[in-house]
Amino acid sequence: MDSIIVRGGAELSGRIPIAGAKNACLALMPATLLSDEPLTLMNAPRLSDIKTMTLLLQSLGVEVTAMQEGRVLTLSSHGLTSHRADYDIVRKMRASNLVLGPLLARTGHAVVSLPGGCAIGARPMDIHISGLEALGAEIELRDGYLHAVARGGLRGAVIEQRFASVGATENVVMAATLAKGTTVLRNAAREPEIVDLVQCLRQMGARIAGEGTDTIEIEGVERLGGATHRVVVDRIELGTYMIAPAIAGGEVELTGGRRELLPAFCEKLEDAGVTITQTNDGLRVARANGRVRAVDVRTEVYPGFPTDLQAQMMALMCTAEGVSVLEETIFENRFMHAPELVRMGARIDVHGGHATVTGVDRLKGAPVMATDLRASVSLILAGLGAEGETQVSRVYHLDRGYERVEEKLSACGARVERVRGE
Repeated sequence: MDSIIVRGGAELSGRIPIAGAKNACLALMPATLLSDEPLTLMNAPRLSDIKTMTLLLQSLGVEVTAMQEGRVLTLSSHGLTSHRADYDIVRKMRASNLVLGPLLARTGHAVVSLPGGCAIGARPMDIHISGLEALGAEIELRDGYLHAVARGGLRGAVIEQRFASVGATENVVMAATLAKGTTVLRNAAREPEIVDLVQCLRQMGARIAGEGTDTIEIEGVERLGGATHRVVVDRIELGTYMIAPAIAGGEVELTGGRRELLPAFCEKLEDAGVTITQTNDGLRVARANGRVRAVDVRTEVYPGFPTDLQAQMMALMCTAEGVSVLEETIFENRFMHAPELVRMGARIDVHGGHATVTGVDRLKGAPVMATDLRASVSLILAGLGAEGETQVSRVYHLDRGYERVEEKLSACGARVERVRGE
């Protein structure tokens, strides 16, 4: 099993290109199921999760062609051969459930295994199910699979989600594009990935309004066509690399970055004493002299502070001046990185959904273990500013969401290398 070795103490200087958004691409790829015409996605990230979604779609009969080293994907669903998403593939990644809505809308039936992914909380499917049932689907859970049928097709409805779930919003919006009549989705997720999906669906011929707000209206059409769409920049990768110079020192330009993708996050970084400047090519991020200041963080749905950047922010707060409190409101089991940071000398006290971090002068390198995707990169970030060597094991999580981390950081002067396991 691979591990990442980080030797701390090197300030960063250079440019890091930000890839296309993993979470956007994983929703855009199943959109091909809505049409028998090709969908081409530009700026696709080269990640193991994208490969998993490719395998899942191919198992349904979708033709997937990768070009430009995987940065361009062309998907064609003109000859679907199955409506069953098997456990062996779905268990690897939660986003696999995003085939449910499109399959129902296009074929009238779907059998989808309950999904897997990072162990950061229950993340139930009930919001997905209730939304699709409101559109007229009949869904039954049998033997670990959701068996869904839309007898006579889906019908428009007024749906109010109990929580602004990103995945449920994506599933319902995609399904509603081919439903009869108009669907109004209230308490919809507002994330940039939702906006990106709607823009792609609109290019395919969907009639949708309100993306980026909490109410999305979808007027169903008889069929959708093909499209060529560029995947939005990955705001979580952007935020991760914004923290790198804040921890290690120095200055880095993140090409493709835009402040409006991370409004609350940028505000917190600046409160901590980090300088953020918009350039013609992206965002320039630098740490002022000395340690950053402690700031309190509460994760929220967009446009609030992203839960996917909480672990990275905790790593930064470990060496901040003062005491910070991080409150996790999205997932109930997302402080698993805290004990590993403590192994590096951090002072962290976790009580339920709150973590109190008392900053220390400097962390010490140590062998640590990644427990999930965002935890793994938080430990690498901590290693950048630590004294000595940090070895992060079980980094197979990392490759699900970050392409070539060691290469991007090394290009800016970090001493980071991957050690290949047997």
